[in-house]
Amino acid sequence: MRESEDILDPERPIIDAHHHLWDWPGHRYLWQDFLADARGHNLRQSVFVECAAGYHETGPEGLRPVGETVFVADQAAASEAAGEPVVGAGIVGFADLLLGAPVREVLQAHLEAGQGRFRGIRHSASWDASDEADNSHSGAPRGLFLLDDFREGFAQLAPAGLHFEAWCYHPQLPELTSLARAFPETTIVMDHVGGPLGVGPYAGKRQEIFEHWQVAIRELAACPNVHMKLGGLAMPVNGFGWHQQNQAPDSAEIAQAFSPYFRFCIEQFGVERCLFESNFPVDKVSCSYAVLWNAFKRMGASYSADQQDALFHDNALALYRLQAR
Repeated sequence: MRESEDILDPERPIIDAHHHLWDWPGHRYLWQDFLADARGHNLRQSVFVECAAGYHETGPEGLRPVGETVFVADQAAASEAAGEPVVGAGIVGFADLLLGAPVREVLQAHLEAGQGRFRGIRHSASWDASDEADNSHSGAPRGLFLLDDFREGFAQLAPAGLHFEAWCYHPQLPELTSLARAFPETTIVMDHVGGPLGVGPYAGKRQEIFEHWQVAIRELAACPNVHMKLGGLAMPVNGFGWHQQNQAPDSAEIAQAFSPYFRFCIEQFGVERCLFESNFPVDKVSCSYAVLWNAFKRMGASYSADQQDALFHDNALALYRLQAR
């Protein structure tokens, strides 16, 4: 792993809009571990996104994911009490929206458990017929965003003051666009630039996939209620193969690889609807935190100072309704 790059623009304030924490047998990634990875960059606070960690082991099945919110709210409180950047200042949890209207009880439980930090729900829909694509840990069926029961549950988010965090692969983007059009009053945040696949039947077809992805992104960006996270492309499923190399990429190589996707998203959504994310520790398989955010800063350097402030900090502050620090 290439860890030792000098930090670019070290004073720039950052809100990491997407990362995970967990405490699983044999593998812990807690607030201290996240901050150890982030050292050097001027991280002010962060947003946690669900990863099926810390669920309650007993009680009604639908309410068990609230245990994750309890876990992360405690992590946030501990990091704040230690005088560190608040890890999990905003929390996005999981609720099974296929429950339909009764999911309101789960949303309320999340809000109560979140200690004022709970902001939204992610019900991952990532699905592909290829065995090499990692389908959603939520066990979502094909076409989740189109199902009536899911949409009945989705309709409960806006009245509860919550947004929806979307994770799917690029062939599914038209389904998300359909959902966004059907619920224009609900804010949707698209994770990982829309999940362009690069494994299985998509391997070796980067330009062809990129062109298909562009068409779908252009349609999605026409929905004013959708925001886009810039990141999450260093996963094996994206097909860059860095996790298999003896030498991890440097920030210049990452910036060159990611720029076509990020710049197209910024062009389509506008700076005001885009924000950077690390997707750590998942993307740690390919590069270090220091190198990843250096790559983001390389890409951001062509934008104005105000635009960089928005992409790296201000948009996340507003979208997740965080207290400035």
